[in-house]
Amino acid sequence: MTAAETSSESSRSLPAPARSVLVVGLIYLFLVGVSSLEAGIKIMGEDTQERLFSAVTNPIAGLCIGILGTVLVQSSSASTSVIVGLVASGALGVDDAVPMIMGANIGTTVTNTLVSLGHMRQSAEFQRAFAAATVHDFFNVLSVAILLPIELVTGVISSVAESISEVLVGSAGTEWKSPIKAWVKEPVSWLKDLWGAVGVEGNVKGVLMVITGLLIVLLALSLITKNMRKLVAARVERSVNAILGKGGGAVAMLLGLVITIAVQSSSITTSILIPLAGAGVLTLKNAFPVTLGANVGTTITALLASLAASSPEALTVALAHTTFNVLGIAVVYLVPFARDVPIRGAETLARVAVERRTMAVVYVGFAFVVLPLIGVAIFR
Repeated sequence: MTAAETSSESSRSLPAPARSVLVVGLIYLFLVGVSSLEAGIKIMGEDTQERLFSAVTNPIAGLCIGILGTVLVQSSSASTSVIVGLVASGALGVDDAVPMIMGANIGTTVTNTLVSLGHMRQSAEFQRAFAAATVHDFFNVLSVAILLPIELVTGVISSVAESISEVLVGSAGTEWKSPIKAWVKEPVSWLKDLWGAVGVEGNVKGVLMVITGLLIVLLALSLITKNMRKLVAARVERSVNAILGKGGGAVAMLLGLVITIAVQSSSITTSILIPLAGAGVLTLKNAFPVTLGANVGTTITALLASLAASSPEALTVALAHTTFNVLGIAVVYLVPFARDVPIRGAETLARVAVERRTMAVVYVGFAFVVLPLIGVAIFR
């Protein structure tokens, strides 16, 4: 057995209590990363911030950047945490951040859609798997199509989030004493001192702090997801098989919420469904509500990230993410005629994909990369 295999085996056999402690440490590391990102942007100064983020003042551009950013890192948890850090630093306003959050919701569905492509060799299986994957796409796009115009006209999502934030930590423009901010203050200071010790100052130091923060966030989230999946994998599989096979929208939605909070990844939750749907174990209607619960569950990471900041606006944008997903369920899933739209759209697209397999690949590339790039180019 090689050293790498021994290390891998050791990682798999790590006792559950030890793995739980490791996850707590990784969450702390994640919060350090978010705080480092915020500190780096503040070091760069207001002029640099304005130049860097002037492209996202248009909501359509912000939406498209949210999609592209999430596709790039394959995690809405990571992209929304970064957005929270940007808002906390003052680089982004809440109004500019909300469309980016919506874009992250769309971008995160690319993972389970890619997973479904693995079933291409068998037509019937692929049709079921691709429909189960893209129903998430259709729901998120429909939610954005309905709620983004409403938000731009009325500001209802940001207003609800701001009202909750004011009750919890105070009004915008003030600072609240986050205990978590105090806990991560020392490691962030070490990072500042580290870059200062090598002779880096000013904007360059700010950029390096931002890059360091991003790397820490991505690494910590990746390891949290990996270890949480190992901790709860067996329970997740049993729960999915026991509950979803029986149907039940509300229970399935709750299951999606709980699993996503547990594994810290909506992509994992929804990707679990694809093989089950492809094998015919789950119907599309039974799998659909799980994706909605996963949408709400994934917002826990942004809420956690906001606790590492002292800005009420950071909590507001994290709450806006939750509010958007809850309202999406209310305006799409709870309305009978609207509920069937994502299902019919996914079934139609799946039939086309089975007839012309290349269309499935074209769909993924166009919907998640080409179209957002065009949107940024036009609306920036």
